[in-house]
Amino acid sequence: PIISLVDVPGYMPGTEQEYGGVIRHGAKVLYAYSEATVPKITLIMRKAYGGAYIAMGSRSVRADLVYAWPIAEIAVMGPEGAANVIYRKEIAAADDPDQLRQDKIDDYKDNFANPYIAAKRGMVNDVIKMEETRAKLINGLEMMNNKREDGQDKKHGNIPL
Repeated sequence: PIISLVDVPGYMPGTEQEYGGVIRHGAKVLYAYSEATVPKITLIMRKAYGGAYIAMGSRSVRADLVYAWPIAEIAVMGPEGAANVIYRKEIAAADDPDQLRQDKIDDYKDNFANPYIAAKRGMVNDVIKMEETRAKLINGLEMMNNKREDGQDKKHGNIPL
């Protein structure tokens, strides 16, 4: 089985990372995870942002179970960065830009980046208390003890090298 414990702020942006192969290496992780036929459980402990989260065991790459702690933030990007990008002009024109920025960050956390919204949208199976983690992971592994994946027989996929 694969159990992914997720606290990932995302891939670092920039040409240096691109030339260093961040896309290629990220594609390898995505490929390996999506091709695995063993039980796959993901626990989002804190940050789960962007493509890095998707590669770390999201529902998008066929994770069997995805749990999140109540403090988890699941979004395209962090609330601070999102507020600065989405509301840049509005914040710049505000009488009190710091207060407006904080209001927009709080709004983003409440309406987009919290685990309950993700659960409502089917991205998370359950939001669990931290003290329930061990029992939930064990229960998930027991539940998938006889997991079978029906799929097309093939010798190998096309791994992104």
